[in-house]
Amino acid sequence: MFKDKRIQFFFTLLIAFIGGIIFHKLNTPIPWLLGPMTAVFIGSRFGKVQFYWPSWIRNIGLVIVGYSIGVSFTKKALVQIVAELPSMLLMTLLLVLFCAGIAVVVSKLTGVDYPTVLTGSIPGGLTQMLTFAEEMKGIDVTTVTFLQVARLMMIIFCVPFLIFGPLFHNENKLTTGMIHSEVAVTDSFFPKILLFAVICVVFAFLTKKLRFPTPYMLGPILGTAVVNVLGFAGPSLPSALLDLSQFMIGGYIGLLLKPEKLEHKVRIISLAFISGITMIIGSLGLSLLIMHFGHISPSTSFLSIAPGGMDQMGILAHEINADLSMVTGYQLFRLFFIYFAVPPMLKWFFTKQGDRHHKKTN
Repeated sequence: MFKDKRIQFFFTLLIAFIGGIIFHKLNTPIPWLLGPMTAVFIGSRFGKVQFYWPSWIRNIGLVIVGYSIGVSFTKKALVQIVAELPSMLLMTLLLVLFCAGIAVVVSKLTGVDYPTVLTGSIPGGLTQMLTFAEEMKGIDVTTVTFLQVARLMMIIFCVPFLIFGPLFHNENKLTTGMIHSEVAVTDSFFPKILLFAVICVVFAFLTKKLRFPTPYMLGPILGTAVVNVLGFAGPSLPSALLDLSQFMIGGYIGLLLKPEKLEHKVRIISLAFISGITMIIGSLGLSLLIMHFGHISPSTSFLSIAPGGMDQMGILAHEINADLSMVTGYQLFRLFFIYFAVPPMLKWFFTKQGDRHHKKTN
């Protein structure tokens, strides 16, 4: 039914829009991300029509979010981020070690092999971990994909309700960070935005060419931040455009999770739930350390550590006026660490484990 991609996309678009409207009427946090994501996920599971969401639409949404993050970077923010580098390294290592510990427990409880659980538990590096899983023998790629995507969706869904809940209720939500105080507000949105649009597109394709992680978001962040730090401030985006970017990303995420492809559905879904909840609790604990020693606001510290995607945490930070540049700094550092450092470390560890197992069996 409806084999034409255009009709499939139009139908998916309609379902996503209905989801956004419903979540908006319910006054949920980031409704134009959570609504389309939930509606598309449910609709694609139970509907008879095949859903379709082109990746280029998600990429445009990432470019918009990347610009909104990049425009928050100032000289003052850059100095503050550099000063936080030791803390970023420590928190990233602690989070990765925490995930490795969770993987041990979950592997023993469910009977799923440890390399598969560990690869599926490493936060913030979905593409890199999937590529790594495909390269390593003995790792179940389907399970890794499900664990990574399920964790991401859980965090995207749970973190907003935590942030807007009583736990962070005492935080001043008017100006907790530098985004509104530092970003220049200009009277002329046009034509300045056109220049930044060109910068974002050029840097997106440049970072893609260089095989950087999440290039369509990272490129605009880097390009906009460089120009912004040099003193040419970009205009702030209207909230409607930011809502549109959430919509573009939410519809795409909703189609990622495919539980029907799993062999042991109940066991793996339980595994993903336990792992996701434990990671959120662990992130809360680590964020308390940053808040205490770094004198960072509760929401900023939690979003900096939360093991979700940089784009989703950036959207949330923007929504509550948290320190967007600090959140992005922590998330970017972890992204690069996981992209460049974690796969070689895992490869070495799994090879050693394989050698030990081989010696025992012989």
